[in-house]
Amino acid sequence: MFKRMMLWVVTNIAVIAVITVILSVTGLSGALNGGQGLLPMLLAAAVIGFTGSIISLLMSKKMAIHGMGVHVIQQPENQMEVWLVETVRRQAEAAGIGMPDVGIFDSADPNAFATGANKNASLVAVSTGLLHNMNQDEIEAVLGHEVAHIANGDMVTLTLIQGVVNTFVIFLSRIVAGIITNALQGNSDDDSDAAVENSGTFFIVSFILQIVFGFLASMIVAWFSRQREFRADEGGARLAGKSKMIGALQALQNQHANEDLPGNLAAFGISGKFSSLFSSHPPLEVRIEALRNNQQF
Repeated sequence: MFKRMMLWVVTNIAVIAVITVILSVTGLSGALNGGQGLLPMLLAAAVIGFTGSIISLLMSKKMAIHGMGVHVIQQPENQMEVWLVETVRRQAEAAGIGMPDVGIFDSADPNAFATGANKNASLVAVSTGLLHNMNQDEIEAVLGHEVAHIANGDMVTLTLIQGVVNTFVIFLSRIVAGIITNALQGNSDDDSDAAVENSGTFFIVSFILQIVFGFLASMIVAWFSRQREFRADEGGARLAGKSKMIGALQALQNQHANEDLPGNLAAFGISGKFSSLFSSHPPLEVRIEALRNNQQF
């Protein structure tokens, strides 16, 4: 937990530093206040919106290894590790990607995730709980699901989606905050815009709106994540077999896997909390039914 917290702090310091430098170099430092017009405001929002997502993506592999305590298999020490590495190697070749690092993290809950900014230098990690509670066919399907995430470019795709969403959350919160502040202060002429956008009321309102819009926008990101899960299930079925993929999902369903992965990894795990519109994963029964009804396999 302490390592994860420290990595979170370091990442956020890096994000703030990069944003500050970019806004300063591009002359957009004051653009978020609206004084330079809507286009510069949008560009400044994009800098803030994309920087955090991109840095998190670039650091995701190292953060996963250190934050989750992943033991990366350099030289397999037992038959299980040999099998894990060879299975991922075979699936990666079939999917047309470079060989990912393969790792194990200590957790009683059955789970797995994939991460990495480059599909040819990624990481696939499984929990000890998954190894202890699933049979070999089910584990093979889980590995196929994670390799499919990598082959489908899901890490980069969801990073870009998150960046776009972040951008418009920041941009729209500033626009709407300006309108509300103008109305509250009874301003009706354009000359008052600068004063409004530098007022305490404007910043308070924009901060509240950013939270509200961010909450709503998380549903958009979650929806895209759920669609990627269906595709990863299909990929796992191609790489390991449809019956094995269905069996793995049924095993998770029977064991009620409920481990929370860190936010930047949650969308690429095999399981997750099922909280409807805000869940990164569809319900397991829906995923199983989708595979059963898919006639491609």
